[in-house]
Amino acid sequence: MSFSGFFAQLLNGLAAASSLFFVAAGLSLIFGVTRIVNFAHGSFYMAGLYVAYTLVDRLASSLGFWPSIALAALAVGVLGALIEMLLLRRIYKAPELFQLLATFALVLVLKDAMLWLWGPEELLGPRAPGLAGSVSIWGRPFPTYDLFLMAAGPVVLALLWLMLTRTRFGTLVRAATQDREMVSALGVNQAWLFTAVFALGALLAGLGGALQLPREPANLEIDLNIIGSAFVVVVVGGMGSIPGAYWAALLIAEVKAVCIWLGVVEIFGLAVSFSKLTLVVDFVVMAAVLVWRPWGLLGRPQAPSRTVGWREEPLRPASQGFLVAAAVLGLVLVAMPWLAASSPYTTVLLIDLLIAALFAASLHFIMGPAGMHSFGHAAYFGLGAYAAALLVRSWGWSMEMALLAAPWVSAFGALVFGWFAVRLSGVYLAMLTLAFAQITWAVTFQWDRLTGGSNGLTGVWPSALFSDKRLYYGLTLSLVVLSLLGLRRVLFSPFGYALRAGRDSVLRAEAIGIDVKRVQWLAFMLAGAAAGLSGALYAFSKGSISPETLGVGKSVDALVMVLLGGIQTLAGPVVGAFSFTALHDVVARNTDYWRAMLGAVILILVLLFPQGLAGSVSLWWHRWRASTAPREGSAP
Repeated sequence: MSFSGFFAQLLNGLAAASSLFFVAAGLSLIFGVTRIVNFAHGSFYMAGLYVAYTLVDRLASSLGFWPSIALAALAVGVLGALIEMLLLRRIYKAPELFQLLATFALVLVLKDAMLWLWGPEELLGPRAPGLAGSVSIWGRPFPTYDLFLMAAGPVVLALLWLMLTRTRFGTLVRAATQDREMVSALGVNQAWLFTAVFALGALLAGLGGALQLPREPANLEIDLNIIGSAFVVVVVGGMGSIPGAYWAALLIAEVKAVCIWLGVVEIFGLAVSFSKLTLVVDFVVMAAVLVWRPWGLLGRPQAPSRTVGWREEPLRPASQGFLVAAAVLGLVLVAMPWLAASSPYTTVLLIDLLIAALFAASLHFIMGPAGMHSFGHAAYFGLGAYAAALLVRSWGWSMEMALLAAPWVSAFGALVFGWFAVRLSGVYLAMLTLAFAQITWAVTFQWDRLTGGSNGLTGVWPSALFSDKRLYYGLTLSLVVLSLLGLRRVLFSPFGYALRAGRDSVLRAEAIGIDVKRVQWLAFMLAGAAAGLSGALYAFSKGSISPETLGVGKSVDALVMVLLGGIQTLAGPVVGAFSFTALHDVVARNTDYWRAMLGAVILILVLLFPQGLAGSVSLWWHRWRASTAPREGSAP
């Protein structure tokens, strides 16, 4: 570890920080004004890289390299404006989480669109003219193009600062970031302001991607890789703060650079690989910053809204008709393995549906009644799965005992993580849960001796009593139904009413003696235990477990299930889990472009059923009953 190597890594960190800042700045602008957590922002970055590849290949000889890069960024900005006008403008009045669901569907559509246009192969662009070589810094070669990127970041930051502080458009953007209802009341055309800001944010992401053309190949995994880091930067810097995004990008990039420089270090006789920490160090930084400063480095608490965005529907006890329908469905589920005896795959799919239903219901337990949005719920699913697998493989426990113990392990994880998480709210709470989940994933991914590392654990099969898939299906059905009924019972207990009171008004709930944070903490533990049981059932159904069960994709799947079914009804997560899992299975088996088809279906459902499938049906039903009920004073 020499000083020259340390300095070279710091310079690499500066170049990486500039690239990350372009994406984070656009994401921060979009959230600050529109309040949309744009999950598709990484797709704009990826689109910028692919479009730049094509334009440079076709136009570099006539137009030039740098104009082609600028055109690629402009093209992505136009794409962002079209998406905002055609889709997002229609759902601004929906809850923020449904907007997140729509942008997630866009990720699927855009990914397959780029697969269709450019194919699955990696595409590496040419070197930038005049910047293809390297310079010697303390005896070490350093790419000239990286020096250019180091300078580009502060230049873009300065231009954005001038725009925000010296132009009328910038004044409107800053005003909308602080209080967009007041901006609208002053007569500003809010729709076009949102379109302009969204286009500018997309342009910045596209520029960040286009400038990576000489450094890295275009591939279809870039979008999800960059969006996680961009979210971290925006949250650490403070939502809506452009300078905060730059300093956060600089902090995270330099911490990663230092970890690479340290390599493997022996601490008290234990070899610690700091280079492997780069997988999760940005989430560690985010967790530390949010615990210390909940609004980020340069962020400020959001101004309370003057409008009622989305009225919370009260939870209602099940009607007699619903109970009859549930009983009929239960009988059908019990008989399904024998009704579909000629199709063994049907039983396997039904097990997946039931496990997904419990996983989604556990997330809904803290999202709907408690109002706590989690982006890292897969942590508890994975903890339960790994606990069950390790108890059977390493300790020789029976499957039945492991199924009883696994939820307690997940509940303990939720106990630890929840203690920090319940002290935050909104996007900051969601991102802290994501940070804890990524830290758990990184530990699982790298602890080869215990968890098997990237290979996971295999040979985790049901006991001899439940080796028949039909019997294991019966066990899964029994445990899932009992768990769902238990969660439902809790929500209609005094604890559940206290939970909903804290969601609706913290001040009023505390004024009548409810310890809101303690109630939310206990809810976190219950949800973690239910998710852990679903993870344990999953491990035995598949016979193996891998780190992907704790990844971001698994958490996103649960979030999509809850939102697709409807967050304001108890049946919503079950309906959403069945719909999403079955739809995913059918689409993935029948087309190569299953992501685009699945995303298109989700977009249609979001536009037609903004309260989710079960939520919309429930709303229509209660409105119909209210319209047909005899009015007071009318003849019977």
